[in-house]
Amino acid sequence: MRIIRAIFAKQAKDMFKNPMVLVQFIIFPAVALIMTLLVGSDLEGMPSNMFVTMMAGIFAGMGLITSMSGIIAGDIETKSLRFLILAGVKPHQYLIGVGGFILVAGAVTSVLFALIGGFSGVEAAKFLAIMIPGVAASVILGAAIGMLSKNTQAAGGLSMPFAIIIGFTPMIATFNKTVERVANILYTQQINTIVGDLSGSLTKPLLIIVANIVVLTALFIYAYRKNGLKG
Repeated sequence: MRIIRAIFAKQAKDMFKNPMVLVQFIIFPAVALIMTLLVGSDLEGMPSNMFVTMMAGIFAGMGLITSMSGIIAGDIETKSLRFLILAGVKPHQYLIGVGGFILVAGAVTSVLFALIGGFSGVEAAKFLAIMIPGVAASVILGAAIGMLSKNTQAAGGLSMPFAIIIGFTPMIATFNKTVERVANILYTQQINTIVGDLSGSLTKPLLIIVANIVVLTALFIYAYRKNGLKG
């Protein structure tokens, strides 16, 4: 735990020094709030929290992937990760330490979305129950991409296509049944399904998200052990 706490504290300090990462946790709820106030009540038949659910899905699905990959690639580029590995830091310790702070920040942002959307009681609980695991999946995917990158520039180029595919596939699936069938294996599709209809059951979506997390964690561990000392 001491190692995880040290990495967690380091990441917290680094994040507040990097406005490009910090803005990811502010811009999405800010846009949701502005659009809800300016447009939400003016379009007949449109749900009042439509922009909240839309921006929350995009945030959980793609907003964190590029940021997390850049953080990990930065540790590789500055040799920080090599030092940690030589010091005996295990893959899960590094992932929990670095990703844990991003997850906490993502959970706070998810609460902001719930407040902006006016969710309360069971709806708020279900919203957070699907958002926070979705944020975790994006954090782990971003970490895996970062581990496969040589530097922050490469991480940006590699993570952006993944972020776009992961983030926008659920939107395309709304209009195409074939895409929807394929997209059902993605955690982002499950977020989109539940956030768009909070009356639905959480069981299947959560199981799919957990399966995504397991696969992505295995990919991260493989990349950590294979590429960690190459930085």
